[in-house]
Amino acid sequence: MTESTKTQCPYCGVGCGLTVTPPASAGQAWKVFGDKSHPSSQGMVCVKGATVAESIDKNRLKTPMIRDSLQEQFRPCTWEEALDRIVNRIQTLIAQGEKESICLYGSGQFHTEDYYIAQKLVKGCLGVNNFDANSRLCMSSAVAAYLNSFGSDGPPCCYDDLELTDCAFLVGTNTAECHPIIFNRLHKYLKRNQEAKLIVVDPRRTKTAEAANLHLAINPGTDIDLFNGIAHLLLNWGAIDTYFIDKCTRYFPKYAEIIGHYPPEIVAPKCGIPIEDLEKAARYWAESKRVLSLWSMGINQSREGTAKARTLINLHLMTANIGKPGAGPFSLTGQPNAMGGREAGGLCHLLPGYRSVKNPQHRAEVEQAWGLPAGRISPVPGRDAWSMITGLETGEVKLLWIAATNPAVSMPDLERTKAALLKSPFTVYQDAYYPTETSTYAHLLLPAAQWGEKTGTMTNSERMVTLNKAFRPPVGQARADWQIFAEVGRRLGFQAQFNFQDSAEVYSEFAGLTYKRPCDMTGINYDRLAETPRPWPDSIDEISAPKTANSGELPGNLVKDNDKSQKTAAKRLYTDGKFNTADGRAVFAAYHSKGLAEPPDDDYPLVLTVGRLYGHWHTQTRTGRIEKIVKMHPAPFLEIHPQDAAKLGIEAGEWVEVRSRRGSARFPAVITKAIAPNCVFVPMHWGALWAENSEANSLTHPAACPISLQPELKACAVKLIPLKSLVRVC
Repeated sequence: MTESTKTQCPYCGVGCGLTVTPPASAGQAWKVFGDKSHPSSQGMVCVKGATVAESIDKNRLKTPMIRDSLQEQFRPCTWEEALDRIVNRIQTLIAQGEKESICLYGSGQFHTEDYYIAQKLVKGCLGVNNFDANSRLCMSSAVAAYLNSFGSDGPPCCYDDLELTDCAFLVGTNTAECHPIIFNRLHKYLKRNQEAKLIVVDPRRTKTAEAANLHLAINPGTDIDLFNGIAHLLLNWGAIDTYFIDKCTRYFPKYAEIIGHYPPEIVAPKCGIPIEDLEKAARYWAESKRVLSLWSMGINQSREGTAKARTLINLHLMTANIGKPGAGPFSLTGQPNAMGGREAGGLCHLLPGYRSVKNPQHRAEVEQAWGLPAGRISPVPGRDAWSMITGLETGEVKLLWIAATNPAVSMPDLERTKAALLKSPFTVYQDAYYPTETSTYAHLLLPAAQWGEKTGTMTNSERMVTLNKAFRPPVGQARADWQIFAEVGRRLGFQAQFNFQDSAEVYSEFAGLTYKRPCDMTGINYDRLAETPRPWPDSIDEISAPKTANSGELPGNLVKDNDKSQKTAAKRLYTDGKFNTADGRAVFAAYHSKGLAEPPDDDYPLVLTVGRLYGHWHTQTRTGRIEKIVKMHPAPFLEIHPQDAAKLGIEAGEWVEVRSRRGSARFPAVITKAIAPNCVFVPMHWGALWAENSEANSLTHPAACPISLQPELKACAVKLIPLKSLVRVC
């Protein structure tokens, strides 16, 4: 192959377009450049995307491998033996009346086609809803917030709004390092438009916060206090859109009663910020015609994750900052295809096309489309990611199939997680790389084709669907994830349900299930995506009779805008002020703040927060094998404020043991004012393969949001013990 191939970066939810060209000679790496024609990234690329091809041939799993117990060594086996082992185990469990003991844990690294076939196999053919994904740890709170506030999932904004806003409100997101191309677009715009404001809410003074007009270093767990406090001031100042509230929303009076309890003199001390800064944030919001909020894990990974996101959405509803250019509540997904997973039904309570397993009509529609008997799909949500772990503890989970993710590093309460994985009677692990931390706990390893070796689609944070074309064959005996799931389905007797020749046929069937759903993608196919990426909604009905967005009289201040916004208005949701609820109105949510699930106390006086670094990705399965990135971020560390370091007698570079109620880890100390007092920070990328006793999630707890079931990975109580006997490293 000599021609270049257009594809998408397989890392974060920005979904940058890449152009890949083959190596000039044997032994050289593929060359990767930003795709200037891609509407989301416009040719920009970060270090992860630029170096991704360097990992593609390193430490690959090339053949199935098997062992009867975790005490044995793996031996290579054929695909025939591997598939027989899976099918026999599934059939045995079904015959024993234990089909609910079968679980599949997937990943936002999947293509949409992989996600879709997994749903068809597990939820459809097997009639078990025990499919969940690592997106549960990433964006399930945002899903729940959009669904409950708007009647449907789906970010209502687009990236062009970054360059149209009057005020960007970033909370719980270090966008500069975690979604760098989005931040680059926003930062360039802010430099050109000095009138526009940037507010950043984060206990750390990150690269993102350094660029802000106003940095609110609030105490962890006080986000709802802050949002309600801003709302209190907006209401008192009369800086609300009463017409929009009356015509387009419900339950504002109850919300108004709640925010009455959040005056500045109560909110500011609780958040740990000056009253003047709280009032300045509210003033920026009040004086801006277009407010765009961006959030990520700092909001979602919380026992109040859904409540936090909905309370932020409230601010948009009360000021009509939604459905118009430069405005709206914008959740930034963490993974490249977390959005595609949502569309394909890739969580334990969802079905394809933004449907719910609880809805009898939704189940019937999917059963009919899949050629299954009525009643096959269970009406009961399946096991979420954490309940799969607890199910291993109790013996209720007897087959755990893990694909394209690394829970032996990424799950909370990691020592408990590892102990549970050791109890699994049969674990299948499907991945592109070997070894990983999770392969230690597997009985069967399946080699998966990865980025560049299979063709499929992904949807980024702005609902932009990109075709990811294969540009080389899979290594060894590796197969695409959807092909593996489909082959198991056929061997279980469901030949008609899995009679696909290629991924284009899979996508076509999936897209058909989105017809007239909020995420209608029937106007999108491989041929059209080969021309350019396309955002949804994009219905087949629109191809012959396209409609003009923002036409007609709109409620509140949703009005037509400049030429650029008109050209891209179809990318936005709710431009007519109508939402996907039964009565077309958005729903205000009234929440009091509950704070952290595990607040600090005398025994564990500090709050630990964790997060990403610019160069690394999740658990380093790829980036840990790329020399440039390893040099950039060679080792984990602990950030601590000088005030706390002095109190504990900790010096720069000194090794410190961090202890929580669940475990311990060791890090060299970095003393910096970038972290707020009484808080410490460690990066989450290092598992047992990459550093000894430096696993952040050995410290975190599994307490989760009761609505989204997303664990509070962002905060737990810890204490520090200086280890004077260890050699300083920095």
